[in-house]
Amino acid sequence: MKAKRYLALTRAGVIEALQFRASFIVMVIGNLLYLIVVYFLWKAIYASAGSDVVSGMTFSDTLVYLVLATALFNFMEMYAVWQMGRDIQSGKIVLDLLKPMEYRRYLFWSFTGTFIMQFLFTFLPTFIVVAAVTHGAIPLGINILYFMISVVLAVSINYSIDFFVGTICLYTESIWGINIMKQVIVLLLSGATIPIAFFPEPLKSIVYYLPFQSIYNAPLSLLLDGSPSAEKVLTTLGMQLFWCVAMLIISKAFWKASLRQITVNGG
Repeated sequence: MKAKRYLALTRAGVIEALQFRASFIVMVIGNLLYLIVVYFLWKAIYASAGSDVVSGMTFSDTLVYLVLATALFNFMEMYAVWQMGRDIQSGKIVLDLLKPMEYRRYLFWSFTGTFIMQFLFTFLPTFIVVAAVTHGAIPLGINILYFMISVVLAVSINYSIDFFVGTICLYTESIWGINIMKQVIVLLLSGATIPIAFFPEPLKSIVYYLPFQSIYNAPLSLLLDGSPSAEKVLTTLGMQLFWCVAMLIISKAFWKASLRQITVNGG
């Protein structure tokens, strides 16, 4: 019975995404412009460094990493904070809380249709093009399986962080500032904008123990390693699993405690 509810929400999300096909076109164009900027920026960085290898990564390695990180961001980003903020400001949150499905679960499954569409139209084409153009920069082996497992854990961590930040809107009734701050922190400390290999050593060590690197850096480190060692796989997935459970508990506990403070401005 629950599976039917989840599938119904997924189907509704797919249909909704198909109704706004122009948004995918705009997103693709925006990503292309962003990647052009990234290409020339890092080309200049490597030129000024006077070396083909910086922090253990070549220019090609860095570019492939950042292109895939951008595609992964477009695939995994749910904008749950925006949705929660709008629900709180409009008063719709009250109606959602009365539904038979838990709000946290309902919100997640309502985004699964978008997940599917973004995977098909953003990440998969990018993955295929990069794999074809670079002729082997992305190894195709057991690392793909590890990557898929890692992405599932990353989605859960990312959603829990979004849900935690969205819950803050119950207190502030503000969306824009909170979400922008969250995106800046996550994109920077996850390695999505600057590979963690380029971080200075003290910061790099700290970042590896934070939940953010488990969102983008962890899946990409497994994907781009053709034959990752058992130690690396267990350490990477183990760290992700830890943060998956920890952030789930923290976000749910914060939500439960915050509901006592709920105030609604809308209907």
